[in-house]
Amino acid sequence: MPRVLRIINRFNLGGPTFNAALLTKYMQPDYETMLVGGKEEDSEESSKHILDNLGIEATLVEAMQRDVGLKNDRTAYKEVLKMMRDFKPDIVHTHASKAGAIGRSAGIAYGKAKLVHTFHGHVFHSYFSKAKTQLYLNIERALALKTDRIIAISQRQKIELAKKYRICPAKKIEVIPLGFDLEKFNQDRQEKRNSFRKTYHLKENEIAVGIIGRLVPIKNHNLFLRAFARAIKKTDKKVKAFIVGDGSEQGALIELCKSLELSLYCKGDNESSLDAQVIFTSWIKDIDWVNAGIDIVALSSLNEGTPVSLIEAQASKKPIITTKVGGVTNVVQPNKTALVVPNDDMKQFEKKLLSLIQNDKLRQQMSEDGWKHVSEKYHYKRLVKDMKQLYHDLLHE
Repeated sequence: MPRVLRIINRFNLGGPTFNAALLTKYMQPDYETMLVGGKEEDSEESSKHILDNLGIEATLVEAMQRDVGLKNDRTAYKEVLKMMRDFKPDIVHTHASKAGAIGRSAGIAYGKAKLVHTFHGHVFHSYFSKAKTQLYLNIERALALKTDRIIAISQRQKIELAKKYRICPAKKIEVIPLGFDLEKFNQDRQEKRNSFRKTYHLKENEIAVGIIGRLVPIKNHNLFLRAFARAIKKTDKKVKAFIVGDGSEQGALIELCKSLELSLYCKGDNESSLDAQVIFTSWIKDIDWVNAGIDIVALSSLNEGTPVSLIEAQASKKPIITTKVGGVTNVVQPNKTALVVPNDDMKQFEKKLLSLIQNDKLRQQMSEDGWKHVSEKYHYKRLVKDMKQLYHDLLHE
């Protein structure tokens, strides 16, 4: 049986962990997999429950951390290289940037395995200074020379990697969209909705807009909150915003709410504050419960790979408002399941959000096609089938 060493950045709640875990579980018995990753950051939700639910044991490399640090990175490199020499993989498959740099560097030194890397997103704009971005581009180009296959998670991402950023020739890049276990998002939705709305004291005629993800600059929650504050002044409907997640920007976002004169509730506050206009929930593991309870799902990011929250929103039959970044337009159906606005465009975001708030019929129409659109395209069974084929082709070249 061929062996796969699968390495992800860290075991946090997100698309890479879901996909690495599902591939580890369901590539069996054709491929024996060892799953390796770094520890989640303090501001992130642990993904241990994902692994536990699938019955997967993973190996933690604590030195593999998000930030660049020569000491930690060198320690992580040595640990991963030792794992390769002990496990003797036929394929080393890395997921996301830090795992890709350390895992492929060790894989090149090991020299006895095919190297595969998945770009779950990229950091080539809106993250770092021009000089640092260029450094990361040069590193990725160098690693790509020794990588047997690069996986893009959308067609748009493939074009960006090959043409815009010149990471490697297009012929080396395979497009394999993400895959998830989506059934739970389409099950017991009314029961979950009732539970969520009871928990947060939502009346049935109140409209809840949710934005789900890390509270970090790249997610651009500033845009969402400013547009929300402007939109609710132009409607007679009662509307609440739910900020689901944690991160370094929480304090700044709370101050922004105050400056915009938005009343707010933060997890742990007295329940009497739940009548606030903005609810900071912190992390919630059961996103299917959240999506069932809210009415609109928003995304305001400056950069994305394949946004998991939008896949889950469509599986939950929720209308979407989103910025046009990364692989968004490969995930949603513009004007059918989502209203898509230019990146960081306040006026358009406010206008489209207001149209969803005001128009009950529009929200209902946009919710109809979501499940049909994502249920097969982003199902884990399709992901596993595609990956098995790629591995087979690699090993028989």
